[in-house]
Amino acid sequence: QVQLVESGGGLVQAGGSLRLSCAASGRTFSTNAVGWFRQAPGKELEFVATITWSSGSTYYADSVKGRFTISRDNAKNTVELQMNSLKSEDTAVYYCAALTKGTLTVAAYYDYWGRGTQVTVSS
Repeated sequence: QVQLVESGGGLVQAGGSLRLSCAASGRTFSTNAVGWFRQAPGKELEFVATITWSSGSTYYADSVKGRFTISRDNAKNTVELQMNSLKSEDTAVYYCAALTKGTLTVAAYYDYWGRGTQVTVSS
């Protein structure tokens, strides 16, 4: 089993920044990547970004490219999401998830999920 705990959410004005953190514990060596997804009220779960533990390869949704940066610290088993130039449409609950194998941008392939952290961007 792998446990994931998100932190760092909050309220920020449009144009501002937030940094989300995901702390992983348990059998993290069994996973290949950690990603961030988000769900806004009334909308479907949406892929945001993901990073592989081994090579550090990163993938981003088009909607966040150039504004968000995902990074990992293998020694601490943490993954962070730096969010800059935030927009009101970034408002959502952000979830950290870990994947063993499968398509990195598809939520259904992720095996472990955190409880989420709320990000609210005021315009």
